Amino acid sequence: MKLKKLMALGMAAVMTLSLTACGGKSDTPSNSSSATDNNASADKSTTGNDTPADSSASADNAEGAVGGLTYGSITLGEDYTDLTASIKFIHHKTDREQDGSMAKYIEAFNQDYPNITVETEGITDYAQTALLRLPTGAAWGDVMFIPAIDMVELPDYFIPYGTVDEMSQYINFADQWKFEGNSYGVGFMGNAQGLLYNKKVFADAGITELPKTPTEFIAALQQIKDNTDAIPLYTNYAAGWTMGGQWDAFLGAITTGDTTWLNQKFAHTAEPFKDNGDETGAYALYKILYDAVANGLTEEDYTTTDWEGCKGMINRGEIGTMVLGSWAIAQMKEADANGSDIGYMPFPITVNGKQYATAGPDYCFGINKESSADNQTAAMVFVKWMVEKSGWCDNEGGYPISKTAPTSFVFEGVEVVNNEAAPDDEADLMNQMNAECELNFNNGGDRKVQEIVEAAATGSMTYDEIMANWTERWNDAQSSLGVDVTE
Repeated sequence: MKLKKLMALGMAAVMTLSLTACGGKSDTPSNSSSATDNNASADKSTTGNDTPADSSASADNAEGAVGGLTYGSITLGEDYTDLTASIKFIHHKTDREQDGSMAKYIEAFNQDYPNITVETEGITDYAQTALLRLPTGAAWGDVMFIPAIDMVELPDYFIPYGTVDEMSQYINFADQWKFEGNSYGVGFMGNAQGLLYNKKVFADAGITELPKTPTEFIAALQQIKDNTDAIPLYTNYAAGWTMGGQWDAFLGAITTGDTTWLNQKFAHTAEPFKDNGDETGAYALYKILYDAVANGLTEEDYTTTDWEGCKGMINRGEIGTMVLGSWAIAQMKEADANGSDIGYMPFPITVNGKQYATAGPDYCFGINKESSADNQTAAMVFVKWMVEKSGWCDNEGGYPISKTAPTSFVFEGVEVVNNEAAPDDEADLMNQMNAECELNFNNGGDRKVQEIVEAAATGSMTYDEIMANWTERWNDAQSSLGVDVTE
């Protein structure tokens, strides 16, 4: 990859990964054959000398890395326990470096694999730094969280863990980083879309069942206002990224029940913001925020919200609910002494009697193609141990990556789905529509959602007037781009 392209992709990564829970962005929300290499012993207790990996085999072998190494072929605690290697892992979770968590994970790993030394480096501006380091080959280390590159370039930098079909037996989201049927990335945690809430506040307010519709949710917020001293819904208006970045995340399957709506139908829809009359769709989604503000169910002065301060506030029961991805669960639990009071609920929209949630991986582990055979083996053992045994995903409150590791994540009565991708010939259509109408859905469109808060607080526009304005801008963009409007 050319350096200029890497730098350009770095800017894209800032946008596409802005919803992840990263340490460097802790103030922001922050994808079976033998596993022996050519010199390995038959029982996989060790591999041979630190010889360079055959790069063509690493890139092209559909079975996995050198010698047919795959994720599924490794039995933790039995294979490679005598392997001696030193590997480096670079990542974005600087908070876990600072609080000692990463060191504890490595210490626990070394109880099973005492001869594999793991050096870790947390990087604050990870999205761009990782892209700049990527072309340096073995110099950057052995394991990294895959930055924003094109799928076709995966074999240039990383080895596969196995085929997507094989990996799907062990992990969720095995197809997040795929090329030619092979899986190149394993998530360290998953992110689901829903609402944080304080269980004690709900109980004190007399709320006995989680709300499933906008009407029920607004009623629950009113109960919190009437029966407690907590702020019912904290908007986090002043932070900016907590607006469009969070509310837009519910567009698509969560609010329509249709996994094809967001990336295949939205751009072609004539009136995507119309009132469906059944509390579903984009209209119902943003109306929840408007109604909450208009009815005095949010903080008194939206301009003074405090992102860092709100963490302790919801922990102590001073806030009832906040709209944030599941990545935020751990931060809120750790903010004060009442972590057990933090809960996570599905977004309160029901489609034909069913609630939906979308989930996907956060950053994904990738293993360096240029690492030695021993280091690739040690790296894959390390990745599998982190996913299956470390408890990292669960400790972060993440949606589970492993299909076998214990998890405390609960989303009862909800169908977890993914919004299906756009067809290849329309892969860039939403980007074009966003640029033309300047609403920027799922692309940093914070101002449009902040304007909902402002209009509701001041009465400057009704909600229907806002939706009419959005529709006009959407239709103008469709006309300018020559988009075929089918609905």
